[in-house]
Amino acid sequence: MLGFRDPVADAIGLLRPSTSIGPSVQATGEWAARFDGAAHMRTGFVARGGCWLLLQGHEPVRLERGDYYLLGNPDPYVLSGTPTADPRSAVRVGGNAAGGVVRIGPEAEDDTYVCDGRFTFEDANASVLTDILPRLVVVPSTDPRARHLALVCELLVVELEADAAGGPLVLNHLGQIMLVHMLRAHASRTGRPVGWLCALNDDGIGAALRAMHADMAHSWTLRELAEAGHMSRSAFARTFKERVGVPPLEYLIQWRMSLARDALRHGTLSIPELASATGYRSESAFSTAFRRVVGVSPARFRSRARSAAGVKARPA
Repeated sequence: MLGFRDPVADAIGLLRPSTSIGPSVQATGEWAARFDGAAHMRTGFVARGGCWLLLQGHEPVRLERGDYYLLGNPDPYVLSGTPTADPRSAVRVGGNAAGGVVRIGPEAEDDTYVCDGRFTFEDANASVLTDILPRLVVVPSTDPRARHLALVCELLVVELEADAAGGPLVLNHLGQIMLVHMLRAHASRTGRPVGWLCALNDDGIGAALRAMHADMAHSWTLRELAEAGHMSRSAFARTFKERVGVPPLEYLIQWRMSLARDALRHGTLSIPELASATGYRSESAFSTAFRRVVGVSPARFRSRARSAAGVKARPA
């Protein structure tokens, strides 16, 4: 079986996220902390107090206790006590923080504590998520889904402090749970998410996306997908393209090929197995579709991937 029978699970599976937490910032007085830019995503939450998030090209954003943020492929950014802080004089937050915390100013009961982290994805698939999210997503403490995020973050902090065996594995899974809750909150707050995030909505497009991902081996037709969404074919085709960005059957092909590339890269299925798992009646039909989307044959793609990984090739 190819895929995970759910659009979000499929996407997270392709991304293979790795989670790193910290360093955090504990600050009082007139303060500003500068974080380096990073590939993929940075995330964080305000555990105590409040601060401003200063991101180039974006209006300053006020964050209060219990608020969460997610940054896509961020440039360097600043967290500060005031919106007029000078980024050039901000304390650089790096990997040399004592105990994973950068302290700015004296200890005080009314200090601000911000926990920052990072999601790193497999480079080949990172665009699956980064291309459909805005540069900045904020989930305020007033959002009903913030309660779920608070529970996950509490477990993250406990696991960090425990420093026990299996910690990296636990942190990675908790990070994935946090990411899913952030995506759910973003989808519910925007009302009109794009791409595969539409599957998080209980409307016709979401229903069709979930049906599609639940059975990638089925030879879906436009009529069947429209029926899954309880819409006419014309309305479904028009709305799907508006919301997701591509026509339904083109989306289906693109996602099938994303799963196929991943399987070929990691050697989880043979080419004949891939053909069947992605809805093609023959290996030649699958190979033709793969070549049209990817530009090379499945066998050639697999050979290149194995060579890049230093793995000896084997027959299909």
